[in-house]
Amino acid sequence: MATVASRAELERLLEDDVPYGDLTTEALGIGPANGVMQFAARAPMVLALAEDAAAVIALAGCDVELFAASGATLEQGAPILEARGPAASLLRSWKVAQTLIEIWSGVASEARAIVDAARAVTPQIPVACTRKNVPGTKPFAVAAVKAGGAVMHRLGLSETVLVFPEHRAFLGELPLFLAVERLRRAAPEKKLVIEVKTAAAALAAAVAGFDVIQAEKFSPAEVAALVKRMSSMAYARARPIIAAAGGVNAANAAAYAEAGADLLVTSSPYLARPKDVQVRIVAADETEMLDMRSHHPAHTVSGSMVIGNETQFLA
Repeated sequence: MATVASRAELERLLEDDVPYGDLTTEALGIGPANGVMQFAARAPMVLALAEDAAAVIALAGCDVELFAASGATLEQGAPILEARGPAASLLRSWKVAQTLIEIWSGVASEARAIVDAARAVTPQIPVACTRKNVPGTKPFAVAAVKAGGAVMHRLGLSETVLVFPEHRAFLGELPLFLAVERLRRAAPEKKLVIEVKTAAAALAAAVAGFDVIQAEKFSPAEVAALVKRMSSMAYARARPIIAAAGGVNAANAAAYAEAGADLLVTSSPYLARPKDVQVRIVAADETEMLDMRSHHPAHTVSGSMVIGNETQFLA
């Protein structure tokens, strides 16, 4: 099972946290002692970036068994992974791996909550997450969004045509239909999307020929009225897709779906609280530990990460 980040990127994460060695572990002289580290869900969560976390631990010099894959729904206490190796390796990788899972599982869990709420009303309605994630973390953000069952709205400015009011500020008095003609000449294979803030602007954009109308901060009632009005208009083609955007979250996703929106666009998952991962580290000779492997059979191969029955060699 592949990681999101490359080996070099994961190594940089370790180097960022431990640039000149682990002073505490070295000063205590405990580095060579063998130990066991276990990760488990402290509360229900949708798991994300588990493979990358396991790879970080393996790169630090441990043998890792991964018991759940990204996208899995975990109950409280469910095991995530177990690692065995020298204390220096366990303690070096501990917080980097834990934080990867906690932060991005928070995003995945919130994305899943929005998806579940919307699809309880309208099965299969897409939930798309924006590009408003922390700069530099896009690969992790995309993976977490997908783990939660959502899709990406747009990955960046190079990917899609989305006209904001801020673009129109530079168009002067250019009629909207001429802007559409300009866009279709320059990007003939792309869908044309426009953000609007009023019903009148939405109708004008539909008449001008936009494919997708992104209704920014419309209430569910306003979205319902817009869908009704669009459906009653005479078109030579299908009516534009109506995307509800701005303030969409798990609490109101069902209302927007019921209003008839074709697509929900949200940044809400990126603001989710991390999901706590319970970590337990003990010396290898302690016998009172919970044996995760008794419930999740796996085998350990030195210098590798084990996911189910699939062994990935990281050395």
